[in-house]
Parts: sequence; C-alpha cells; structure tokens
Amino acid sequence: MSEAIEDLLEELITGQRARLLGIARRIDPEITPDDLLQPHDHAGLAGHSDYQFEDGILAGYLAVRAALRAKR
Repeated sequence: MSEAIEDLLEELITGQRARLLGIARRIDPEITPDDLLQPHDHAGLAGHSDYQFEDGILAGYLAVRAALRAKR
C-alpha cells in the first residue's frame, strides 16, 4: 500500500472515530473512547441506529486497512 493511501486511510479512520465518539457522547455524555470498543455494554449505544450506522462505516474502513496490509 502506498504511503499516500495509508495516510489517507488513517485520516479517514481517525475522523470516523471522532465522529463516532461525538455521537456516542450525545447519547451518553459519560462515554469514553475505550467504551466504544464494547458498545453493547451500553444499552443506549447498542440500540441507537445512528451510532450503529457510523460504527459500520468505521468497521468498513478498518476492514479495508486490514485487507490492504494483508495484501502487502
């Protein structure tokens, strides 16, 4: 994977994590970044469609990064 692509992908992942944390904190202001690793432990996140949608986008970015790294 070229350095430019890897940098862009990392930027997308970082931005999506920030977006996801912002949505999570609107649902529950006490949420921490570590809490996002286990969102089903927080009922408000587990059942919130906006959160689930954005989490799916992050999962997609992470899958692309893993696939590109595995191809190397």
